[in-house]
Amino acid sequence: MLCGEFLILRKKVLAKIEFSATFFTPMAKTSWIERDKRKRATVAKWAELRAELKAKKDYIGLSQLPRDASPVRLTNRCKLTGRRRAFLRRFQLSRITFREMATNGLIPGVTKSSW
Repeated sequence: MLCGEFLILRKKVLAKIEFSATFFTPMAKTSWIERDKRKRATVAKWAELRAELKAKKDYIGLSQLPRDASPVRLTNRCKLTGRRRAFLRRFQLSRITFREMATNGLIPGVTKSSW
């Protein structure tokens, strides 16, 4: 599958996921999901300065930035449930949500294999 085709398919899947989000209840606590959002905002806020300091190899300056400014501290979370374990990066879903959606036919092109 070409990269462009994959991106189009991914947009369609994410659009369906947002549409069907009312069927799934969050597994993670709301505080964890909000904390992850806050960390992502912090990473975005300090990204330029981090890049400059890294280019200058100013490691003392890097150490003075907030800890959450480092993108390493981000975790991938399911877009629907907030679960962080068993995350499928291609679909931005956890394995449980992916299986439920695939069996209900909500993800185009994904079928249950049989042999």
